Amino acid sequence: MDRIIFHIDVNSAFLSWESAYRIHHLGGKLDLRTIPSAIGGDVAMRHGIILAKSIPAKPYGIKTGMTIVEARQKCPKLYLAPPNYSLYQRCSNAFIDILREYTPDVEIYSIDEAYLDMTSTIHLYGKPVEVAYQIKDRIHEELGFTVNVGISSNKLLAKMASEFKKPDLVHTLFPEEIQTKMWPLPVSELFFCGRATTKKLLNMGINTIGDLAHTDIELLKSHLKKQGEVMWAFANGLDFSAVIADVPAQKGYGNSTTTPFDVSDSETAKKVLLALCETVAARLRADNFCAELISVGIKSYDLKYASHQMKMKNPSNITIELYHYACQLFEELWDKHTPIRHLAVHTGKLLSGSMTRQLDLFDMTDYVRLETLDKTIDTIRHRYGNDAMKRAVFVHPERTKHRLIDHMEGGVSREKRYLDYSELKVV
Repeated sequence: MDRIIFHIDVNSAFLSWESAYRIHHLGGKLDLRTIPSAIGGDVAMRHGIILAKSIPAKPYGIKTGMTIVEARQKCPKLYLAPPNYSLYQRCSNAFIDILREYTPDVEIYSIDEAYLDMTSTIHLYGKPVEVAYQIKDRIHEELGFTVNVGISSNKLLAKMASEFKKPDLVHTLFPEEIQTKMWPLPVSELFFCGRATTKKLLNMGINTIGDLAHTDIELLKSHLKKQGEVMWAFANGLDFSAVIADVPAQKGYGNSTTTPFDVSDSETAKKVLLALCETVAARLRADNFCAELISVGIKSYDLKYASHQMKMKNPSNITIELYHYACQLFEELWDKHTPIRHLAVHTGKLLSGSMTRQLDLFDMTDYVRLETLDKTIDTIRHRYGNDAMKRAVFVHPERTKHRLIDHMEGGVSREKRYLDYSELKVV
């Protein structure tokens, strides 16, 4: 039996979730989905980019990833709402919970989209299109936002189908429909075809997905190497990947942050690194992992990026030990004068459980004490909040701008994590 694969994608996810929450829980009257609007970060904190946009904002040329300044120039009356990631995660969880009622084979592709392998359960609910409408309508009725559903016999075609006309629609794209529904589309709309690849294909005279599907595969490989073969297969609707319900094993933990000001001194940079190590180490401990490998990345004011990595003497999840190695890498990497706008700390080569340390006659550090201290701090923060315990260096910052450095940096920034709606005028 042919597989039945659904791809379900929330329409303008962050903006839809924000709008639904304001209408159904805060008594708002304005539906952000019906006007030119967007979700954007804080310009003052240098997080000023568009994270999601409404469909009415699209004709103005508003795009995800665009700076807020540029978006305002294109659409002066653009309604801008701040992000609230805690809300988005709750909406995503509720969305996935509904999908899992229809099949155990749900692959979470991102916070706002998922694949469902309905092959073994579709007979319980009806015909594929009818079931897709049932799921779509149920999400709208119970959660207040809309989704698109793509249906096909593989993940690629289901994904392509869900990207057809939006919002709140169901589309099919089975192999027999490729010629009429997919091949006439611009090659840029093919899944996995980025801007650089699109440019190369256009220079070759390949304008549509159909052109690509009928191009000699060896010619594509000569210009695009292995990716040329992948693009040709996708253009012909070929995809044999399975829907993977199990979450892949974690390969590493890392966090990064864009600093709210250019960092030009080692002391401040190391304070940011300490804040990053604080969150990375806490995540390692929470999942009972130790890391053997650590790396530090630096993005300068002119957006140039460089990184170094090293293997630690012993696998560790101790905050201060990770910080020691991070500082060592930072000193090797930074040229001492180029202003820094972004710092990252990543760990890899994970080992599960408690690790035995290699003895060192010249190292008098009490690692058992440090491990116990970290675990105690984790417990206190879990019970009373992350701000219940801070390292002294973050308690009384000497200079005003240092107050902008969070003692637990990285991941979703604090201002995006929680939103106080009492300070907003919800209309």
